[in-house]
This record gives sequence, structure tokens and C-alpha cells, in this order.
Amino acid sequence: MITGTLASMSREDATEAIERLGAKVAGSVSKKTTGVIVGSDAGGKADKAKQLGVPMLSEDEFKALIAQS
Repeated sequence: MITGTLASMSREDATEAIERLGAKVAGSVSKKTTGVIVGSDAGGKADKAKQLGVPMLSEDEFKALIAQS
């Protein structure tokens, strides 16, 4: 899932990159969520992910991950 504003890419581009990695993009956070990409001004979804212990990636960490694939 993606929350907040990504500075270097559109949400559509980020979704396509995630899907190329073989993952699905959800619209909400649950205990089944495997990771959250957190952009600037992330709000309640980032808070919920933290509460649930869902791994979170910054935009820079996400860009590094997709660059490796």
C-alpha cells in the first residue's frame, strides 16, 4: 500500500512498479498488509501500519528496492 505524497513519481507509476515486483497494492492497511510505502504528509494509514507492526519503506528505500530489480 502507498500512503502520503511521493515526490519522485506518481501513485500510478509506483503502483506499476510494485506490481512488476509481483505484489498487489491495497487501499487500506490491515494485519494482512505486508508493507507500506510512506511518502510525505502520510497520515492515519501510516499510524495504523505502525500500530500493526507492518514494515514501512520511505520513498527513497522504495526507489532503491525497485532499482535492484
